[in-house]
Amino acid sequence: MDLRQLEYFVAVAEERNFTRAAQRVHISQSGVSAQIRRLEKELGAELFDRSGRSAELTVAGEAALEHARAALAAAGAVGQAVGEVTGLLRGNLGVGMVIGCTVTPLFDALAAFHEAHPGVELSLREDNSDRLVADVRTGSLDLALIGAETEPEGLDSLTIVAEPLVAAVPAGHELDGNAVSLAELAAHPVVCMPSGTGQRAVFDRACAERGAQPTIALQAGAAQAIADLAARGLGVAILSRSMAAEFDELTAVPITDATEPALLALTWRPGAGAAARELVRYCCAAFRISVDQVCRSEVTAR
Repeated sequence: MDLRQLEYFVAVAEERNFTRAAQRVHISQSGVSAQIRRLEKELGAELFDRSGRSAELTVAGEAALEHARAALAAAGAVGQAVGEVTGLLRGNLGVGMVIGCTVTPLFDALAAFHEAHPGVELSLREDNSDRLVADVRTGSLDLALIGAETEPEGLDSLTIVAEPLVAAVPAGHELDGNAVSLAELAAHPVVCMPSGTGQRAVFDRACAERGAQPTIALQAGAAQAIADLAARGLGVAILSRSMAAEFDELTAVPITDATEPALLALTWRPGAGAAARELVRYCCAAFRISVDQVCRSEVTAR
C-alpha cells in the first residue's frame, strides 16, 4: 500500500466516478483502476461497488475512507513540518478575493510570494464576501480579501481600508453637489452591490437603522458596472468613497447618516500554516501595512 493508491482511492470515493477521478489526479482511467485493484487485492476486500453507473463505496470502502484521508493529511503535515524547519514552503494555498474588486497590491503580493516560494501552488477565486468567509472558516480557502461591515468573529483579520459609502451621480443629477440623507436617497432608484457583499451589508444596515426603504433598481458585482449604469441615468450608485473617485463621469455625494465605514480586510484562520502566514506578510508589504499590526491582530483575535 502506498500514498498514491490512497490518493486515487479518495479521489474515486469523492468523485464517485473513475473517469472524473482520473482527470483530477492527472493520469489515465486505466491507471487509476489498476492501482485501486492492487489496493483491494492487498486489503482483501472490494472498496467500490462497480455494478451501477457511479462508483459507490462498499462497507469496506466506507470503513477505509476516513483512515485514507487521515494518512494523506498526515503525510502532508510531515512535508509541511519539514518545510517550515528548512524554510522551503510547499503545498497548496487557496486565496479568495471579493468579486468585482480589482486590488493591484494583492496581485503584487501573490507575484512576489510565488517568486520566493515556487513550491507552493497558488489558486485564486472570486466570490461574494459571505461565501469567502465561510470557506476560510471551513478551510476551503486559506486566506481571503473581503468586503465587510466588521472583521469576522473567530478569524484573524487585518483591515486594509475603512471608508464610508457615498452616493455617486452624473453631472446635472438632482443630487449633484449636495450631501444627502438616506431618506432623501430613498426617493431615487439605487444601483448597488448584491447581497452577500460588505458594501451592501453596510448600506442595508444603515437603511434599517434609519427606517429608510430605498428602491434597489439594479445590482452588479463590479464597481465599473455600477458606475456605468449610474452614468446612464439608471440609478444612484452606492460605492465606497475611493471606488467612486475612480470614475470621472460621476460625482461622489456624502450620505449624512450612513457613517459606519465599509471595510476591505484580509482574513485567515487562527493557527494557519506557514504558507498562509507568509503570504499575509507579503500582503502587508504590498499594502504597506506594518507586520507588527498582524501580530497584534492575531493576539486580539485569539
